[in-house]
Amino acid sequence: MTADERARRTAAADALCARAWGAAGAADDGLALVAVGGYGRGELAPQSDLDLVLVGDTDDELGRVAEQLWYPLWDSGATVDHSVRTLPDMVAAADADLRVASGLLDVRHVAGDPNLTLRLRTTMLAQWRRQARERLPELHRIVRSRHDLIGELAHESVPDLKEGEGGLRDATVLRSLVATWLVDVPHVELERSRVALLDVRDHLHAIAGRATDRIAPELWSELGAALGLDDARAAQVHVRELGRRITHLSRLTWRRVDDVLARPAHVGVRRPSLTPVAVGVALSAGEVVLDRRARPAEDPALLLRAAAAAAERDVVLAPPTAARLARECATLPDPWPVEARQLLVRLLASGRGLLGTWETLEETGALAQVLPEWERIRLLPHASAIHRFTVDRHVVETCIEASGLIRQVARPDVLMVAALLHDIGKGSLTEHSVAGEPIARGIATRMGFDPSGVRLVALLVRWHLLLAETATTRDPDDPATVESLASRLGSTEALELLTALTEADARATSPKAWSSWRAGLVRGLAGRVHAVLGSGSALPPVAGDDEVPVPSDGGAGGLSITAEPAVDGSRVTVVAPDRVGLLADLAAVFALQRVGIRAARARTLDRYAVSVWEVADEHVDAAVLRQRYDAIQEGRLDPAPRLAPPAGQVLDPAVAVRPEASARATVLEVRAADRPGVVYLVCAALARLDIAVRSAHVDTLGPQAVDVFYLQEAAAGALSEIRAAEAAHAVRAALGN
Repeated sequence: MTADERARRTAAADALCARAWGAAGAADDGLALVAVGGYGRGELAPQSDLDLVLVGDTDDELGRVAEQLWYPLWDSGATVDHSVRTLPDMVAAADADLRVASGLLDVRHVAGDPNLTLRLRTTMLAQWRRQARERLPELHRIVRSRHDLIGELAHESVPDLKEGEGGLRDATVLRSLVATWLVDVPHVELERSRVALLDVRDHLHAIAGRATDRIAPELWSELGAALGLDDARAAQVHVRELGRRITHLSRLTWRRVDDVLARPAHVGVRRPSLTPVAVGVALSAGEVVLDRRARPAEDPALLLRAAAAAAERDVVLAPPTAARLARECATLPDPWPVEARQLLVRLLASGRGLLGTWETLEETGALAQVLPEWERIRLLPHASAIHRFTVDRHVVETCIEASGLIRQVARPDVLMVAALLHDIGKGSLTEHSVAGEPIARGIATRMGFDPSGVRLVALLVRWHLLLAETATTRDPDDPATVESLASRLGSTEALELLTALTEADARATSPKAWSSWRAGLVRGLAGRVHAVLGSGSALPPVAGDDEVPVPSDGGAGGLSITAEPAVDGSRVTVVAPDRVGLLADLAAVFALQRVGIRAARARTLDRYAVSVWEVADEHVDAAVLRQRYDAIQEGRLDPAPRLAPPAGQVLDPAVAVRPEASARATVLEVRAADRPGVVYLVCAALARLDIAVRSAHVDTLGPQAVDVFYLQEAAAGALSEIRAAEAAHAVRAALGN
């Protein structure tokens, strides 16, 4: 729906209200019908209600007119959100409720006495301006709370056009801020973005067939066609750009509001005050600007100097300043001077101050002067649902997280640039770490890094997923696991950088991606690799199941189950007479109790099998586990029907043999839907082939579980190629429909 169509819809609604007003026989003196909220501003889609208020100077005629006014509107089929108030009631309601006060700033006359509507508007605006300094902090708290709850329109996987940060609600709030006369907003830019979002929402309602503000992933293609764009990606970029623009205006305006409120009220002429903060750069009214010494055409590092000064102080980089620098600043030479590279690292390592400054650089086109490759990932959606943000915002968040880890590495400059470039290869058909390596190498060379720094940046981009994937899907006790990592990294310096980058990347992805359990796995594996790289010796002895005492009688029935607290869960140790299929029965016990398995290790000591289970439940009752196990052993409980794979799986499981992962065992990698019973089904299928599971490692990312099993023949070592193929086929069949 275009702006003209919305105007015609508003005119039709006005005509309907005018007819109802005439039918009610209402006087045109002392009574008025006004529109509040979205109606009249074009923010209501066809399915939305009319939000009308009948206002009077006194109560005398309100009841009679209201009764005769609403019924004709209802009879017409319109859904009306209505109220009846005297003018003093409206003033009192606005005084008591901030939301009411904000909503009444744009009341629009529909019918009746226009002078009464004018008095209402004038009174509301005067009261709003008079109370602005007292009320704006509360409004800011409300806005921040909504942003925390809903997220950003520009970066959420399912954006909300109205309530999300940078949505229509924020556009309305910005109009309220302008009405205070304390700050100003670029009106043309705001209105253009707001109207474009309204167009998007109108098309969304038509496609969805109902009033909704959230764009589900499956609607992007149709939305793109309705907007006249090429495809779903173009639609996402269009909508997210609008949201980012309003978000930028909102954050900038609120910064200025906070600065105004922090200053005492001033009467008279205020002279500008400039505080020098760097060569050519000064601070004025809480914003970084250029001073009279600045010579952009002769100073290629001036843009980065101004950006670093703003980010480190967590103040605004004035958009006109950034735009001027984008136009006039001298081009950085190739390679960059040392100062420019150091300024970029300072900018990236500035912490939370980076976000606002980076947004200003993007919105003004200044970022393209420094990093033209950024366009590859700008507003690019992630393929994985576990990510909170689009790729570009995720990269910025990774830099923010990495800034807190620079004390842990010898080359913080390499860490920060690697954090900036780690996902630069996304957006192509090639795996992004492979595609990103040569791009990162070229950028690092252009930035003036020495050959060692260039090599490290490229190495980190290429292998930024390696440590996390290995720690969660491979056996850390197997020398091949550590040796593989050590051979790829080559030095403790690279390992320390990769460990820090892994943590920053995971923290920026989502809270679940860096749980204390996953952090322990990554740090534990990094420690073992560090020991090998640092000494060049073989793996140190690993404390494990050999230290578990085996009771002389194995407990009642030859079985002993103990549980103890562990990080974010519990550790369950089971000692039982060894047999093929034991691990499957124990996995069934956990699955039936809905206890998530993170890892399992099994070892044979004399005639006993000792297995240690790391589980996600912090409250595990060993007695209950024993009861379940006994029921399975005695045939009173068959786990197979309860844990069978569900019918109609969207994606078939993927099962692969990884011959390079271990020399002592055959490694089987299983990717399947995350649900109870996967470990049981795999172990049971292998038991039927008389194959022993030495250890199992479980990792969950979003809806997918990646389980890795180390297999051996019951009486020998690794499986032959034929037996490994049989095992993979059996597991695939067990997990299929």
